[in-house]
Amino acid sequence: MARIAGVNIPTNKRVIIALTYIHGIGPFKARQIVDKLGIDVTRRVSDLSDQEVLQIRETIDAEHTVEGDLRRETAMNIKRLMDLACYRGLRHRKGLPVRGQRTHTNARTRKGKAKPIAGKKK
Repeated sequence: MARIAGVNIPTNKRVIIALTYIHGIGPFKARQIVDKLGIDVTRRVSDLSDQEVLQIRETIDAEHTVEGDLRRETAMNIKRLMDLACYRGLRHRKGLPVRGQRTHTNARTRKGKAKPIAGKKK
């Protein structure tokens, strides 16, 4: 198993797919990294040499914010909004949808399981 950015990436998958296991790297960034280093897109992680794995690791460290740093940055951005007490920060604080979605129905992912209200029948 190759270890890149603190994540064990699967050895039996193609390089582009395996890189997406790292938080902060999606299919587009994975393809950019592979194209930049000149690695064939059909190669599997198990076929990579140690030198190529090292090149991938160095490229990701130098040019991309991933894993813990990215999570910390995102959490700090949300905390900043909450401290400002702007509309988006208040929605984060209350656990409601932030981007204008309706909440009369739906929004169960953010609001949690529906709670029954006594005396609502009739």
